[in-house]
Amino acid sequence: MKKITVIGTGYVGLVSGACFAEIGNRVICCDVDEQKIIKLRRGEIPIYEPGLSELVERNTKRDQLYFTTEVGEAIEASDIIYIAVGTPMSETGEADMRYVMSAAKKIGEHLNSHKIIVGKSTVPVGTGELVREVIQANKKLPWVGFDIVSNPEFLREGSAISDCMNMDRAVIGSDNPEAARLIGELHSPFNTRIFTTDLESAEMIKYAANTFLATKISFINAIANICERVGANVADVSEGMGLDSRIGSKFLQAGIGYGGSCFPKDTYALAHISDKAGYDFELLKSVIKTNQRQRYVIMDKLRETLGGLAGKHVAVLGLAFKPNTDDMRYAPSLTIIPELLKQGASVYAYDPIASEAAKRELPEGVTYSTSLDQAVAGADVAVILTEWDEIRSMDLSNIRKLMKRSILIDGRNCHSLQEAQEAGFEYHSIGRPPVNMSEPDRQSANF
Repeated sequence: MKKITVIGTGYVGLVSGACFAEIGNRVICCDVDEQKIIKLRRGEIPIYEPGLSELVERNTKRDQLYFTTEVGEAIEASDIIYIAVGTPMSETGEADMRYVMSAAKKIGEHLNSHKIIVGKSTVPVGTGELVREVIQANKKLPWVGFDIVSNPEFLREGSAISDCMNMDRAVIGSDNPEAARLIGELHSPFNTRIFTTDLESAEMIKYAANTFLATKISFINAIANICERVGANVADVSEGMGLDSRIGSKFLQAGIGYGGSCFPKDTYALAHISDKAGYDFELLKSVIKTNQRQRYVIMDKLRETLGGLAGKHVAVLGLAFKPNTDDMRYAPSLTIIPELLKQGASVYAYDPIASEAAKRELPEGVTYSTSLDQAVAGADVAVILTEWDEIRSMDLSNIRKLMKRSILIDGRNCHSLQEAQEAGFEYHSIGRPPVNMSEPDRQSANF
């Protein structure tokens, strides 16, 4: 059993801390947010993540997992200190490092014995060395040593517990082989591959991995836009591409672009890092630009289908950036819904989990429905923005009967063309031929 402190109880810190406790370690999760800690002690989880509540409750009862605002005491009580604070995107696009540096200062002030300091937050290359300098400058006991390790996270929202307990790989970067070995040993119960490297390379791996996946998404979305213009079907194109073992099928699902807490922030951050290093990363900048434009494809389809949006009843199905989370960060709905309201549409929105979070982010004027049926009742058009299972499996024939007009715009390609046709919908998706359009309309759509 190892004694671990995790500084930061956000998404990464809370999931990581709970999983480390689950495999038998004593874990203290600490945060300066007193209200958050009070709620966690009561078993109230501040984020929606399947399985997390049960994991926290079980390990709290086993006395394996603790929550505190006393950050200094938590540092002193453990041998391994994880820094898992937020690194939000600043106005310039670079990662905001204030919370990381604050944690490093606190560690220095309370360094009472040799400890391994592990960076879990997504940070620019070189942060590990900066953390080392800050800790060194703030040490109260000059003779006490420490090691710095980078151990980036690769959790997917909605499946984070499974990702952590069955991780593809644990990337561990350090200039001390013994420190790397100990952190590798910590991960051995996860039945994962341990990949060790230097500190800077580990920090870069996180950015490189996320920006590559974002590149695949923007690439297939660009291909989808071409497919619509030449009469091809992007679903068949992506499947045919994915059969090539050099390419693979993952992250080749066309839609309205990526969102969430990682891809937008990390692509901007790496672009800033490359500019600062004197390299113009044009490819990455194009990925970002393609993603920004992609969500407006929905608006184009709405205008082409309805003519104008003023006075139209638009049912928006799905608000979170992806299913199985209530995360609204950089969700396409945050772009599309304000534009719908601006153009005079009445918006009736439904999300099985994220409605409360959406109310804090979206402007006034949205009517939040408590069911799919309620959202689509009397609608001129329904728009799918999030591929929740409930939306993927909805009975299209029943939905069509509830609507005023039978128009469905599917931003996530949740439904098959045959299914939409049989249900009688005029159906528009991403990169696939439209269904049940009149011939003049079909010709004008293939511009």
